[in-house]
Amino acid sequence: MSSTPTRLRAAVVGTGGIVTGSHLPALRAHHDRVELRAAVDVDPARLDAFRTRAGTMGMDIEGVAGYADFDAMLDEVRPDLVLIGTPPSLHRSQTVAALKAGAWVLCEKPLCLSLAEYDEIAAAEEAAGTYASVVFQHRYGSGAVHARELIASGGLGAPRVAHCQTTWHRDSAYYAVPWRGRWESEGGGPTMGHGIHQFDLLLHLLGDWTEVRAMAARLVHDTESEDVSTALVRFESGALATVVNSVLSPDEVSRIRIDCDDATVELTHLYGHSNDDWTYTPAPHVEPGRAETWRTPAADVPSSHAAQLGALLDAYEQGARPPGSGNDARRTLEFAAALYKSAFTGKPVLAGEIAAGDPYYPAMHGSHPDWSPAR
Repeated sequence: MSSTPTRLRAAVVGTGGIVTGSHLPALRAHHDRVELRAAVDVDPARLDAFRTRAGTMGMDIEGVAGYADFDAMLDEVRPDLVLIGTPPSLHRSQTVAALKAGAWVLCEKPLCLSLAEYDEIAAAEEAAGTYASVVFQHRYGSGAVHARELIASGGLGAPRVAHCQTTWHRDSAYYAVPWRGRWESEGGGPTMGHGIHQFDLLLHLLGDWTEVRAMAARLVHDTESEDVSTALVRFESGALATVVNSVLSPDEVSRIRIDCDDATVELTHLYGHSNDDWTYTPAPHVEPGRAETWRTPAADVPSSHAAQLGALLDAYEQGARPPGSGNDARRTLEFAAALYKSAFTGKPVLAGEIAAGDPYYPAMHGSHPDWSPAR
């Protein structure tokens, strides 16, 4: 006679829009594998609103304890999994505390504000035997999974040229939130806070990058960090790419295009994609029958927090490092650091170049006099 598996105990930290709108539905989607046991927020009204929303979704709010103190929650609840949706400046300390308490972590991007902080998290992982993943949900849609398999297998021929575009629009009211647009609280501008989802997916599809040449500017907003950045990227495969991250673009779009020897694969969406958002255009020499094999799978799994949470739960059950963690996620943060260093110094930056002793290792602004906060 088989017994019902014990569900993992989960806690959410921060109960604002991203947790209520994305993490809560993800937990609901996997209610047979994980149960919400605690929620943490310093704002009682926001915490109450979160609990009410959870109740309207059919979740057992009586079993969800509310806390204002994160450490107290860790001590009393001892969660197996902590989902973090607080402002970025809190991510490192909360992630390390959760890891030390024996919990796995799924944290909103960016996981931390510098490569030095990332390596601190990696050390905490190794000491505790637990893992921290960063939310890069665009990797987990079925269209992305399919495209990655095709590219990695050589099914589209060798990748040659790519374009990665995050052209969004944010007004002055958006930056009126005190922690936005500041290095110490957000870690950067649209490179870290907006475009990181798209270029993470680009790296996921194309593999290791080797060189970055970039530019950045403050053209509109009164912020410490940039409001637009651009980069030229060389990959280990030899492929070349452009990356644009903007919050100055009235016609908003997120786009990735990869031109391979035998086909162009293109993704066009805004904040999330499904199979219909991917297109494959064969090269003139490709026979029609072959192109038919590139069609996205019949099962449509949209990119979402739920899709990523499912992959993390699979890894937990297998005792394996989850996707979106370790060196895999560090590569994306290193790309952001390299983009900033190249933009602010006017020099190309090579993969692996930014290490302890480099000014861009402890801070994305690198203490550059034109970009670092006024002392």
